[in-house]
Amino acid sequence: MLPLHGQCEPAAQRTAILRDAAGRRRIVLATAIAETSLTLDGVSVVVDAGLSRRAEFDKAAGVTRLVTHRASQAAATQRAGRAARQGPGVAYRLWEEAAHAGRSQFDPPEMLTSDLSPLLLSLAQWGAGDPAAMAWIDPPPLAALAAARVKLAALDAVVLRQAQDEPGLRITAHGRAMAALPMDPPLAHMLLYAAQHSTAEIAAKLALLLQERGLGGRGEDLAQRLDRWNADRSARAEASRKLAERWARAAQSPLPFRGGAGGGACPARAEQIDKPHPNPSPEGEGLKVPLAILLAEAFPDNLAKRRDASGENWLAAGGRGYVLDTASPLARAEWLAVGDAQGQAKGARITGAIALTEAEVLRWLSHRIEKCSSLRWIADERRVEALVEQRLGAVMIARGPDPAPDVTAIKAFLLERVREAGLALLPLSHGNQALLKRARFAGIESLSEAVLLACLDDWLAPLLTRRLDALGAQALHQALFNRLTYDERKCLECLAPPHFTSPAGTQHAIDYEDEGGPSVELRVQALFGLDIHPAFGQPPQLLLLKLTSPGGKPIQMTRDLPGFWRGSWRDVVRDMKGRYPKHRWPDEPWTEDPSLKTKNAFEASRK
Repeated sequence: MLPLHGQCEPAAQRTAILRDAAGRRRIVLATAIAETSLTLDGVSVVVDAGLSRRAEFDKAAGVTRLVTHRASQAAATQRAGRAARQGPGVAYRLWEEAAHAGRSQFDPPEMLTSDLSPLLLSLAQWGAGDPAAMAWIDPPPLAALAAARVKLAALDAVVLRQAQDEPGLRITAHGRAMAALPMDPPLAHMLLYAAQHSTAEIAAKLALLLQERGLGGRGEDLAQRLDRWNADRSARAEASRKLAERWARAAQSPLPFRGGAGGGACPARAEQIDKPHPNPSPEGEGLKVPLAILLAEAFPDNLAKRRDASGENWLAAGGRGYVLDTASPLARAEWLAVGDAQGQAKGARITGAIALTEAEVLRWLSHRIEKCSSLRWIADERRVEALVEQRLGAVMIARGPDPAPDVTAIKAFLLERVREAGLALLPLSHGNQALLKRARFAGIESLSEAVLLACLDDWLAPLLTRRLDALGAQALHQALFNRLTYDERKCLECLAPPHFTSPAGTQHAIDYEDEGGPSVELRVQALFGLDIHPAFGQPPQLLLLKLTSPGGKPIQMTRDLPGFWRGSWRDVVRDMKGRYPKHRWPDEPWTEDPSLKTKNAFEASRK
């Protein structure tokens, strides 16, 4: 029983392909490598599991991962053909024949599933920096192209052209050197960066370790795998080390590199000096670059910081989340430079990384750390907290109070909060709320919530500091009132007066939010002598009277005062006269003089 896949030793591959010298029957467990043009001598039976593992680039996670799919009809036909390369054969398919037609006819073109940064780099190298100008059999997806542009620009491989008459990408000298190396752009960038710091050989080994599965065994810790590979004396390990040495020499040599796929000639050393790499060693060329920093240069968006004590959850500079087996030796690290991850973007599992400390991040990656100001809303205190942050992409490194915050930014932040939450977020006094209620009742649009929120810059912005609860009631009232024109003010007083003045001369605030309509609460004695129900507005609207006893206890609500006097008033008198004998309870109150005085005081005032 023999395996056959791309990572097998050459001798093991030959054993699987050729007949057994002793004439024993062999079973070959093969990957899609068996779908290529090679012939397995003596094979006349194929058992097809009906599955296919395809490499797909996850744009959100920034990694290429193997995904298991149902094999296409074309792949199944190709696999069946392996049984008949040398004569009649039999293919057994491990799925229902009726379901075969439901499989896709062909595998998707790699153009639609691959990382397009190598393609874009080649196009820029050829002077065809605008993919839209090319004639494609399958046009590259726009989202994948955009992700590739961002990646290449972050690696200083290309410059994004802004001119309309010259769209696309322009390759840099650094990008030409990257294109000359037989590896993906991030690893080529890492190797050239390492060459500047005299660590090209170890960077070449790291690049090969990421490209060749199985080197150094298994495990998430790439540093440990590198150590195991260095100690490995197998033929494959020796051959891989020699290849890494050739890559390292190519990265340091001014001569064109011809040692593998990747195309293009390495630019002359003079051309590279024209545009040196912008990330020099923080303390000179003599300081050895940590292995993790080399990996972080290749994949800057994959630099991740631990988010919990267990080391299971990590946040990367690019904003994505990673998960790590808590039993991994890397789980206690502060930071990880992630080189490989598998799974979904929201929780891709780390399968290859190197630990580093925050001190190393601050020392070696200071060129990627941004200092920025931020604002945070403290809801309980209705205020803004101004902060200064140090961030590496989405990862927070340090945060502290901003000693000199941007006042304009604070005002804009507060205004946006009010727009989102509405006027209820403002510390509106009872008088301010009453003004808005009156305007709403009178139909004055300039003080409606929608109009006020649309014009916050005009009336609210000049009053703002860092705290909304510091807004003065009088200042707010004046700002709102100033929005009214002369005609609107007259209209407001006429259609929605703030107070009702009783016949007794007392003033009572009108409640315009009462469920029963505009209402006023007052003692019944204040209405003596009034035989017409009070109304206001246009058309006139009756005021809801909430009548109380001399002690402030509710007696009755009415919108028909004359009817109340001539009707239920008699019942009120019977009930109230004994409780409040010192006050007047006349039989015909509409004929009486209004007064809140007691009987004796009232009689004395008339003498």
